[in-house]
Amino acid sequence: MASNRIDDNGVILRDARTRYTTGQREENGARGAFDAELRRSGRSPRTEVTVSRAAAPADVAELLGVDGEVVVRAREMFDGERVIQLVTTYIPADVAEAAGIEQVETGVGGIISRMKEAGYDQGDAATEDIELREATPEEATRLGLPEGAEVLTINHIGATADGRVVEVTQHVLGKGWKLRYAAPLA
Repeated sequence: MASNRIDDNGVILRDARTRYTTGQREENGARGAFDAELRRSGRSPRTEVTVSRAAAPADVAELLGVDGEVVVRAREMFDGERVIQLVTTYIPADVAEAAGIEQVETGVGGIISRMKEAGYDQGDAATEDIELREATPEEATRLGLPEGAEVLTINHIGATADGRVVEVTQHVLGKGWKLRYAAPLA
């Protein structure tokens, strides 16, 4: 099984083929994919989390099929003292309530494991859209990038077998990332 890691030059390999599997998310008591992948590399993951209710941006609300407030989990994710990604997750309020994920600590495996336990299993695949764009001034400051720097964004969309979107997570990656995916050939 492939694993996510950080090499000696500080390049972070984000292996989408395996990072969200239960075994990887929960490895050695990890609190989710990010925690597991950094620990696996011998690094020191740290996450600062705020949880609130707010209206989702229009494109996210459309994906979630909701009007009104959703649960918003905003995170700064660190390798030691360096912020390496900014992540905001939007979850329909009924899903967050059922899964018990409106608090900062979500337990081993993180929100995907809690959703699965609550009957919102995201199955064996998610959709991720990747874009390269200019960082906002706030993102550049938080990620330690110069003004006008470009960032990779990953829009992660998790849905249940019946097609209900139960999470939209927006990752903003600073410098030093390598993304690995698998593409079907048949």
